[in-house]
Order: sequence, then C-alpha cells, then structure tokens
Amino acid sequence: MKTTAPAAVALVVIGLACQEVGASLAYLLFDDVGPLGMVMLRLVFSAIVLLLIARPRLRGHGASAWRGVLWLGGVLALMNGLFYLALERLPLGITVTIEVLGPLVLSVVASRRRSAWLWAALALAGVIALGGGGWDRLDPIGVLFALGAAATWAFYILASARVGATFPKLDGLALAMVVGAIVSLPFGVVDAGGALLRPEILGIGAAVAILSSTIPYALELIALRRLPASAFAILMSLAPATAALAGFVLLGQHLAWLELAGIALVITASIGAVRATGRAARVVSEPVG
Repeated sequence: MKTTAPAAVALVVIGLACQEVGASLAYLLFDDVGPLGMVMLRLVFSAIVLLLIARPRLRGHGASAWRGVLWLGGVLALMNGLFYLALERLPLGITVTIEVLGPLVLSVVASRRRSAWLWAALALAGVIALGGGGWDRLDPIGVLFALGAAATWAFYILASARVGATFPKLDGLALAMVVGAIVSLPFGVVDAGGALLRPEILGIGAAVAILSSTIPYALELIALRRLPASAFAILMSLAPATAALAGFVLLGQHLAWLELAGIALVITASIGAVRATGRAARVVSEPVG
C-alpha cells in the first residue's frame, strides 16, 4: 500500500512518541540497573533485533569498511551512555533539547548561508532560557553529559553516513550495534549487577530497545520513501517537544515557562538551520530517547 505524505508525517510523529516512551521506561529502571546498565540492555536487545531483521553478510568488506563499523559502534555506546547519564540528572525534555544542539551545529557548519548563524544565535538563546531564569536549577554535571551526547550525536551522523555508504540496507547499523553492545557490556554489568537476573528487568529492557530503536527505524524507513529528507529532518526537530510532553505525562516532570520557551526556540532554530542548508539533510533519530 502506497504511503501518502500526511500518513508519512504521522509515521514520523508516532516514531518520535515511541522513542520518548522508551526513554521514560528507561528512566524508571535507573534505580534498578543504573543508566549504564540501561544502555547495555538497550544496545544488546537492539543488536539482537537488528541482526534478526538485517542478517548482515560478514564477507566481502574491506578494512576501511570494518573500521567504520567499529567507529560507529563506539560512538553508539558513548552517545547512549552520555544521554542516559544526563537523563538521570535532568528532565527528559531538557536533556533531549540540549542533545539536539549536536545536529543543529552540524547543520549550521554545513550551511554556506550567513542566515545559518542567526539560527545558531537563536539556539543559544533557547539554551540560556532552559535555565528557567536560573541555571542553578539544572544539575551542571547533567548539562555536561547532555552536551557530550550532543557532540557524539553529530559524530554519529557522520559515522552513520560513512557506514551507510559501504554497507547495504541495515547491515552496517546491525554490525555497529553489536560493537556498541560489546563495548557497553562491562560497564552495564558493573552498574546493574544482580538486577540483570530478574526477568521483568530484561523484559522492560527489551521493550525499551523496541520502542527506542526498532519501531522508529521501521516507521522512518517507510516515511522516507514518501518524504524529502529535508522535510524529515525538520520533523525530527520536534523531538524536544515530544520529549517534554512525555516527561510531563509519564514521569511527572514539570517545566517552567522559560524552559518551555527555550525548547521552542531550539526547535525553531533547528528547523531554520535545516532549511538554511539549501540541500537535503538527513538527521538520524537513534540517540533521542
């Protein structure tokens, strides 16, 4: 069945909602497995699902292609680790808003238009507003973790493009997810300890992986067949809003009006920066949530 443009937009929005529900579930497990234990569970189950779906070929790839997989896998582990460490200390909406700055800065740097720097300034104003009138409300270590997640998301986009050019379909991502799972394994085991032996913990970990990775990937792949990549990137800029809504509804995280204004400014800046590139831009959603 052919997907219409409005239906494709709906699929992207549903994918965003699934990601933030997954992030909310992950947050609820922090007391049991810790943020790094949650990272391990997400990456391990995501790797299993992707391997079953993609069934990647291991032969026929050169050393450069495998270096790309290793690089992407390492970035995946670091990006998710920093995101969950930030989420442990900051509200979901603020964490995702700061993380979105990574792709936003990448869009500004890639653009050759002077107007792109206007969007950068608008994003800066949004980040300042996130303090809600006082940055002392935000955990400074959490902010640093979120900024680290933003930087690694930018690296993820570059690494993902490299792997996507050398591996067909989801093969490269599936292999990189395995690398990320292996990298996260010792940290996750130490953080989670005996909780990993509880079936309900493993079940929720699997649900987080499916909600945060499998469902969004599937919906976005369908949507991208109908939507231009630039329109898709603009839709992905709405992630901070969906994260703030999920944090409010599912986690009871209330935001001050200045913080909500900051999220709106970052969303506006992200949309403007994507449009300012003057070319199709693809923003990958995996780190959000």
